Amino acid sequence: MRIDVVSIFPEYLAPLELSLIGKARQDGLLELKVHDLRTFTTDKHRTVDDTPYGGGAGMVMKPEPWAQALESVAGAGAAEGASAASGDSASEGSRKPVLIVPSPAGERFNQALAYELAEEEQLVFACGRYEGIDERVIEWAEEHFTVRPVSLGDYVLNGGEVAVLAMVEAIGRLLPGVVGNPESLIEESHSDGLLEYPVFTKPSSWRERDVPAVLLSGNHGKIAQWRRHEQFRRTADRRPDLLAEFDAGSLSRADRNVFDELGYDVVDGRLRLRGGQED
Repeated sequence: MRIDVVSIFPEYLAPLELSLIGKARQDGLLELKVHDLRTFTTDKHRTVDDTPYGGGAGMVMKPEPWAQALESVAGAGAAEGASAASGDSASEGSRKPVLIVPSPAGERFNQALAYELAEEEQLVFACGRYEGIDERVIEWAEEHFTVRPVSLGDYVLNGGEVAVLAMVEAIGRLLPGVVGNPESLIEESHSDGLLEYPVFTKPSSWRERDVPAVLLSGNHGKIAQWRRHEQFRRTADRRPDLLAEFDAGSLSRADRNVFDELGYDVVDGRLRLRGGQED
């Protein structure tokens, strides 16, 4: 996969040289390039913003530097794709790169979207600042990219860089070979619509707190069931909203008993909180 990030603060993306993502770049599993938007300006002050039409507070990022930057990264990605596809008639040479614009007005980023984006050949992240990027850039970009405004959550940041750091890590770690043990990806929070179960390590007794006895039993069936039921309990306690979409149609009797203890009934394959408000 190739990832391009465009920002006026390229140094903000330096953490992408560290840890698993940095190692993936060194090992050639992930090609990641960070571009300074100001290099695509033409005036001596390297101006990237101007006052908004219609008045109002703040500044808006100018369209032409963004168009120049996006044309450059799209062209570089297309050239690499053509080189890799030489002699391979089955390659999807015409596939558009995906342009992700971090924005509080975008779709919510989640694990399912991370898996979806991990299947793409090229991702381009446009880190906006100030009051955002001139909307005409987004309209123009749709001719060259699959454009996806994406929100990290229901809050506002000073710019898109923090969101990009989170999204690139979430996506990059799903690429083959990036995480040493692929099975660990299956057991993580949100991979199955639930939060992850609690984990423990040595010593088995610490400050008068003991590791649950079942984890020391060696009975892998009971351990798997305990972990599954702890996922139910943790999700119900911390993120009950996730249970609204959980497929409960194939739950075992033991699973249903746990949800019964938590105050949930199974109705038409869905969990319904007993005494809760109906939609």
